[in-house]
Amino acid sequence: MSDLLEYFATRQAAMADLLGELVALESPTTDKGAVDRLGSRLAKELRALGATLTVDEQETAGNHLIARWAPTPTLPRSQTRGGGDAPSPSPVTMSLRSPAGSPRAGEGIVLLCHMDTVWDMGTCAQRPCRTEDGRLYGPGAYDMKGGIVIALAAMAGLRALERRPALPVTLLITSDEERGSRTSRDLIEREAARSRVVLCLEPALSTGALKTFRKGTGLFHVTALGRAAHAGADHENGVNAIEELALQIITIQRLTAYHRGTTVNVGLVTGGTRTNVVPERAECWVDLRVATREEGERMHARLLDLRPNLPGAQVTVTGSLNRPPMERDARMLATFAHACAVAAAHGIELTQGKSGGGSDANFTAALGIPTLDGLGAVGNGAHAVDEHVILSSLPERAALLAALLLDDWVTG
Repeated sequence: MSDLLEYFATRQAAMADLLGELVALESPTTDKGAVDRLGSRLAKELRALGATLTVDEQETAGNHLIARWAPTPTLPRSQTRGGGDAPSPSPVTMSLRSPAGSPRAGEGIVLLCHMDTVWDMGTCAQRPCRTEDGRLYGPGAYDMKGGIVIALAAMAGLRALERRPALPVTLLITSDEERGSRTSRDLIEREAARSRVVLCLEPALSTGALKTFRKGTGLFHVTALGRAAHAGADHENGVNAIEELALQIITIQRLTAYHRGTTVNVGLVTGGTRTNVVPERAECWVDLRVATREEGERMHARLLDLRPNLPGAQVTVTGSLNRPPMERDARMLATFAHACAVAAAHGIELTQGKSGGGSDANFTAALGIPTLDGLGAVGNGAHAVDEHVILSSLPERAALLAALLLDDWVTG
């Protein structure tokens, strides 16, 4: 067992305790006060770890946290790889505290986490956090408060072991990932553009695999307008907006093309006022998932080109692809291969898989920045009532993240 695995194995109970505490601090995306309460608790942890902390205040969303650490003067590469035989730096020179400002272009490592969840306030009262058969169950534990715990533990562990990251580290903990990262995307992309690699602490696949492919995601709103009329006395002069929308929905659903990796889902429909009134307005919301940027552009144009079927009806479509695909291209495969080599030096084996969902890693990969996703906790049940984390994965993932932070990410 490597020194990192051995050390973090002793930290499992403490990591589980912190995860339970963070789960109890409920943080639905739409409740700014709740998210900010969790942010304040995390800020305390980050300052205790010597981070220079910036709070990016938001008016309606929760505030984002930006924590920075910089290594002390560079050691020979043999000492920064994290191998078991490498001598530790002197405690006198060890410091994780960073200077003001951000790393220069291509110099740092960015860690991505989000503290918001899909669960409403009061969920923990209905389903309190519990530990059973080596699993911690609780809303938001897997997606993705487990990832936050892993990031904090990795930084704390390196400090305790007197090992320094090879590059400046920036940890972003954002507040609105579950609602499309509307206020955090610019921040994420700006920090990523200054980094050598981005490590996203979203949960692993249930097998423990990292995510080297994610679909792009889009959201579209379709409005059908007709002409209101009395359903009995003047039916022939009405234009039924619900009928028009129903015809549009059939067209939209048939745009799904599994062989391309494209899925289209009408997930919410509203319309009409009363049964005795020909409805004047109806609308639906459409979820789009695509495997490639080119397919996203094609589907975007196709959806915006919808035309009415009924005489006198009008159709309006708004929306866009809000997360580009994270494609398994040559850069992604090279990044994963490099991570495998780093992990193997510590006795850790990595596997890869894919996800139909999106994350903030979609943004950074689309910028051409080497990106790894799914470095967070192993478990299952994201957004489901059985959401849980396998507790033994917490120290294993902390050791993996620490190993990746000790690497200089020079890949040729």
